[in-house]
Amino acid sequence: MKADKGMKRARGRRFATVAAATVLAGVVAGTLAATANGEPRPAAQDRQARPTIVLEHGAFADGSSWNGVMERLQADGYSVVAAANPLRGPHSDATALRTVLDHIKGPEILVGHSYGGSVISEAAADDPQVKALVYVAAFLPAPGENALGLTNKYPGSTLPDALDPVPYTNADGSTGTDLYIQQDKFRHQFAADVPANQAALMAAAQRPIAQAALEEKATVAAWKGKPAWDIVTTQDLNIPAAVQRFMARRAHAHTIEVAASHSVAVSHPRLVAEAIEKAARATR
Repeated sequence: MKADKGMKRARGRRFATVAAATVLAGVVAGTLAATANGEPRPAAQDRQARPTIVLEHGAFADGSSWNGVMERLQADGYSVVAAANPLRGPHSDATALRTVLDHIKGPEILVGHSYGGSVISEAAADDPQVKALVYVAAFLPAPGENALGLTNKYPGSTLPDALDPVPYTNADGSTGTDLYIQQDKFRHQFAADVPANQAALMAAAQRPIAQAALEEKATVAAWKGKPAWDIVTTQDLNIPAAVQRFMARRAHAHTIEVAASHSVAVSHPRLVAEAIEKAARATR
């Protein structure tokens, strides 16, 4: 009888030990689960305090160009929105982006690629919710400047010879020209460091930009009053690196240079995500 009682007490102690170890393991796992960058996953309260990352694509691309970046940001606990850019003109496109921003609660980090930089520079002006701007191979126009003029400020862009212009007529009878990149030139011009099969899909799905959008002059520059980060792509055939460096210096941006094509968010998503997270941490 005494032996039976001793065995029951021993089994009880072993059960309690296993249960405690299981609970402890669950706590440790929940606390130390690795993020995409190999850092501890943030607690729920910390995630709630983080800014929402709003991504604005540029010409000849769409929201899917951010897929690799979004995957990493979401794994690291950030809320992310990849806005659809109409690509009609900085002012109207900024108005469209502000409808997205107005729907988001709490602080925001705006990220713009290429022409998307012109859009976030206007959309973020006088918006206290926008805590920082991140430019990715992007335009940072000052008032009175446009994308076309900045592109030609220094030599190096081969974009004009790769374009495929398509006239269009609006419902009101007004006309304009949409610009595509010729599909057989797309990879070399836009995405030289992206696998060929992926670049072919990007070429087929590219969104055109209105020629007038590249000629429309900026009226405001949010980077004058907000902290900015800038990824400069040194192998860029759309916006020459010299142009990107000029704009980054003028904006006093925290600058990262990478040997990449214009499609750096596709070819180097981890680098882009890490730059965005640096901006987010610095403004909290």
